[in-house]
Amino acid sequence: MKIALSACVAAAALIAAVLPVQAADRPAIRLNQAGYEADHRIGMTIVADAATPLPWRVMDEAGTVRAEGVTRPFGADAASGERVHQIGIDALPAGDYSVTVDGHRRAFRVAPRPFATLKRDALAYFYQNRAGVPILARHVERPDLARAAGHPEEVVNCFSGRDQLGADWPGCDYRLNVTGGWYDAGDHGKYVVNGGIAVWTLVDAYERGRRRDLAPFADGAADIPEAGDGVDDLLNEARYELEFLLAMQLPEGARTAVLIDGAPRVIDAGGLVHHKVADRAWTGLPMAPADDPQPRLLYPPSTAATLNLAAVAGQCARVWRDVDPAFADRCLTAARRAYAAAKAHPGLLADNRFDGSGAYGDDQVADEFYWAAAELWAATGEAAYAADARASTYWLGGPGAGASSTGDISWGQVGALGSITLAAAPELSEAERRTARDNLTAAARAYLAEGETQGYALPRGGDRFEWGSNGALMNRAMILGLAHDFTGEPAFRQGVVDSLDYLLGRNPLDQSYVSGWGERPMRHPHHRFWAAGSGPEWPEPPAGALSGGPNNTAMSDEIAKPMQGHCAPLACWADHIDSYALNEVAINWNAPLVWVAAFVDPAPAPQTAQTASAAQ
Repeated sequence: MKIALSACVAAAALIAAVLPVQAADRPAIRLNQAGYEADHRIGMTIVADAATPLPWRVMDEAGTVRAEGVTRPFGADAASGERVHQIGIDALPAGDYSVTVDGHRRAFRVAPRPFATLKRDALAYFYQNRAGVPILARHVERPDLARAAGHPEEVVNCFSGRDQLGADWPGCDYRLNVTGGWYDAGDHGKYVVNGGIAVWTLVDAYERGRRRDLAPFADGAADIPEAGDGVDDLLNEARYELEFLLAMQLPEGARTAVLIDGAPRVIDAGGLVHHKVADRAWTGLPMAPADDPQPRLLYPPSTAATLNLAAVAGQCARVWRDVDPAFADRCLTAARRAYAAAKAHPGLLADNRFDGSGAYGDDQVADEFYWAAAELWAATGEAAYAADARASTYWLGGPGAGASSTGDISWGQVGALGSITLAAAPELSEAERRTARDNLTAAARAYLAEGETQGYALPRGGDRFEWGSNGALMNRAMILGLAHDFTGEPAFRQGVVDSLDYLLGRNPLDQSYVSGWGERPMRHPHHRFWAAGSGPEWPEPPAGALSGGPNNTAMSDEIAKPMQGHCAPLACWADHIDSYALNEVAINWNAPLVWVAAFVDPAPAPQTAQTASAAQ
């Protein structure tokens, strides 16, 4: 009994240690800590037990009352475990203010462009996670973020030996030069399926800007070595990963082992794409990429990885046609080869049988086939790709939009990406494009309706939040932004802003999940180099990295496990370097943050001394 009691005490201590702020110490007023847009609606959430409306008042720095009203009692909020009220302020001019309600007071800022630099910070994530090159001090915000090149000459062979499920792999008789690309997340793996969706999202942000005569990342807007070359910085950053994805494709005649019926089998794999390149075994934290001691290996090709390349290389062929025709041609050749190889081998599914890297397994790839066919059709106008897209059950479907629903956007659910592309593709009839737009808009309306069920106004319902819930929220915000483009309805733009408000502090933990933003930013992501949580000799993250966020469905690490059952769904999070389930960062989460930030503030960000010098 004494042992059991001691264990309980220890568990309670651990829970207390990892929770961000104890509930009693959190301010009752929850708001966007980075500030609100001038002359736009302002939303806040108040923790209060009262069943009736509470009076609130907003004063400026001079003590003048600038707005007042009463709260909207929301009541019990299942996702937060709190009883809350909501405040909606129509608009305020730029300035510094305070809001008072129920005996509580909190300051906040209103600015013309409070998110002006968020998109640049979010994009900087990708440069600072480049493999193969040193991260230079002149392109980062602090000297401690500079580092030596990780894996500068990555010419690698295939995995050989016994996997974790007991199967023997023969290796292969070729090597591929896969230097470059982005490290995926907190580890040093490079994964095609996550790289694919991240690239697509960044390039789609560029395409959206071009359709609307906007250039939020015009040449010189970002701190990257390519600034000043006459090419949009968003395209330059995306190309860095695209070059890696192209390198992961097997040459004609190459033979390698793939997983067929649960066992390795050597096939003619020309045109297929390796699923990932990663370490043979997991490395610990902290660890700079240049210090990685593990052998680097190619892991078996998969149909999903092959279709990811087909899709993003098809997108590349379309977008780079007027930027770099030779590169566009190279992309199109690779996309055609990949699509044909995937059709020849439609059942090569990745699973979790290798140490040292994530599985990124996907048990069905019909959505990837639709996405790839849509991108190749939009790139070529060819009837064969059109026929495949039209035959898909995902044809013109949006996430949550009826029988053709593609599911919420994620690395494993990419069907909606095909519909987003086709919604603007001249190859379709206007009626077909309208159907795609209507289905995407229907999904956005459903998201807004879900937001009405949440005390913190985030556009999703329920009380189950997955691994990377913040990234999932940004993908929903992207759909909301597109719906605003299609309809002009202000509610959709407000849904995007509500999503950012949640990330930046209007949440049950009073926490900004974006590093460097807000009063209480995330500081200790699960990341091998941004590892100040392991010791002061390691850097904190740069501004603009998005934490995976609350997760009450896959609490698998040693920080998260003791919290299970002791936290409300939206409070299941900790700013702890050891929690990959709660606080990892990843390219597929930061990419939609870039998209959303550029949507809310599409003008170029004000230049810093660094960006100005980079552009010269």
